[in-house]
Amino acid sequence: MDKHRTERDSMGDVPVPDDALYGAQTARAVENFPVSGWPLPREFIAALGLIKQAAAAVHRKAGRLDEQKGGAIVAAAQEVIDGKLDMHFPVDVFQTGSGTSTNMNANEVIANRAIQLLGGEVGDKSVHPNDDVNLGQSSNDVIPTALHVSAARAIHERLVPALQTLRESLAAKADEFESILKIARTHGMDAVPIRLGQEFSGWAAQTDGALNLLGRVMAGLCEVPIGGTAVGTGLNAPPGFGEDICRILAAKTGLPFRVAPNRFAEQGAKDTALFASGVLRGVGISMGKVASDLRLLGSGPRCGLGELLLPAVQPGSSIMPGKVNPVICESVIQVACQVAGCDAAVAAGATGGVGSILELNVAIPLIAWNVLTQIRLLAAAAEVFEGKCVRGLRANEDRCRELIERSLAMVTALAPKLGYDAAAEIAREAYESGRTAREVCLERNVLPRDELDRLLDPRGQTGE
Repeated sequence: MDKHRTERDSMGDVPVPDDALYGAQTARAVENFPVSGWPLPREFIAALGLIKQAAAAVHRKAGRLDEQKGGAIVAAAQEVIDGKLDMHFPVDVFQTGSGTSTNMNANEVIANRAIQLLGGEVGDKSVHPNDDVNLGQSSNDVIPTALHVSAARAIHERLVPALQTLRESLAAKADEFESILKIARTHGMDAVPIRLGQEFSGWAAQTDGALNLLGRVMAGLCEVPIGGTAVGTGLNAPPGFGEDICRILAAKTGLPFRVAPNRFAEQGAKDTALFASGVLRGVGISMGKVASDLRLLGSGPRCGLGELLLPAVQPGSSIMPGKVNPVICESVIQVACQVAGCDAAVAAGATGGVGSILELNVAIPLIAWNVLTQIRLLAAAAEVFEGKCVRGLRANEDRCRELIERSLAMVTALAPKLGYDAAAEIAREAYESGRTAREVCLERNVLPRDELDRLLDPRGQTGE
């Protein structure tokens, strides 16, 4: 049987596992919320460590924490930042909506680890989780700040680099395939000619758009409500406390964190996180669209469109020998679906009457888990998509040329010369007879051969 020690909070004595660095309030939360088995993500716990470390440094410098105790808290918080104490953060995502249980989890772990570093006994409260580690803070400003810090860092450090690499790879393919002519499609039907490089340039531009929107997201996430304490008024926080913490956060992360212009908005609502989640959903849908297009253009290899040759990464069927499926594209599309689902949860959590109620949103752990999940999935999917699919794409030039010549939409270039109805009649006859539009035009002698060749030259139909 596991050994326990007894710790005490405002509600009385609580048994706590002997080897746990957390205390009574965390133990109560573990017992109260055996819901999903999902703890808050690593990025979120690291952000809590950063905030607690910055707070202790500010208090120590101001003399509100003595040098020894403040130093021990700073050192213990660094271990939280580094992930060395993750096993001591067991609280479920689906907990108290303010995240108080997770804030107290951090306070207790950092306090007890600081006690150990000072040579004391875990649980003796010589470093107090509330009075020392949580000094000048409330769950209501710490947890929203941790949401912003963790999301901003994850986007900056993981998602943006992954999307930039994907964008560069798509742009490189646009250059590589610039001279390859093919048929475009609208409504899934044959349309006018296009260069394969032009298609890829559109996908690269979609990724540029995603990156631009993420820049706006980052600007919002770098405004945090720390220093607002319980309801945004700053009760029990010393003057300039939030600003001092933000300066440390900025120095540690390289991101321009600053106190939000209005703490009441950032604590009472989750509009910034909602906007971030919506943009992340858009990034996922955009990436899923590119993956879906590549999958379609690579369909075949003999009985589909077959204009692109996708890298073969694994056998595709347990019953059909030799079949190879577009598995990377399918993975990306599924990520897009999951990211959209996460956004639905964030939207519900940000809705008045559900999560945002008066001075406090009470769905912050849910929102944090989903936003960070979106970022993690998108970054990983972008890396896999670029490395295992886009980078190795090849064009099937023969197939592209064949389909252009067979396309009935080639008559579009004849419409200004012959008129819409006459061009449509040529397309109809070509379709019914199984011939190309060029063959019908030559038979009917509608235009001199050199003029017909000029008008039906697909490159001349693709713009500059």
